[in-house]
Amino acid sequence: MAGTLTPERTAARVCELSSDARMAVLLDAAGTLAGASDPDRKLARQLADRARELFEAVDRATRDWDADPAEQVEVQVAGGAVFASRTPRWTLAVVARRAALSSLMLYDLRAVLDELEGGPPIRRATGVAADGDAPERASEEDVASELPLPELGRDAEGEGGR
Repeated sequence: MAGTLTPERTAARVCELSSDARMAVLLDAAGTLAGASDPDRKLARQLADRARELFEAVDRATRDWDADPAEQVEVQVAGGAVFASRTPRWTLAVVARRAALSSLMLYDLRAVLDELEGGPPIRRATGVAADGDAPERASEEDVASELPLPELGRDAEGEGGR
């Protein structure tokens, strides 16, 4: 299918969505590198190894807890941050600038993993001009109509009241 995200393109997709993302890797369920945003395979394998080790450490630390395994991890260091998210089939990790907003990075990781697993593609809140040359900014109404939750104070049909 033409619009389907492939494992090979997944890591690059995260970097396209976030200007804070510097490099990303995708690992399959066995922990094998399935895709990278950077063409340097040695560097990509190193990041993949660190992402796998990060989740292994979290799993060891929480094995006695009465909870599901962690799905997301964030690590902040002096020079930047690492964010990772996993599903039963995939692990997606990204190195980002230190100033990256955690909630947005983790949301982007989850959304891209959902897209990889057959969910709808992520859409930007900008449209394409009629001539196809320059992007035009979407209106607040356009963006609001795409939100998955009804506006506060209104029910699902757009009616007010409680």
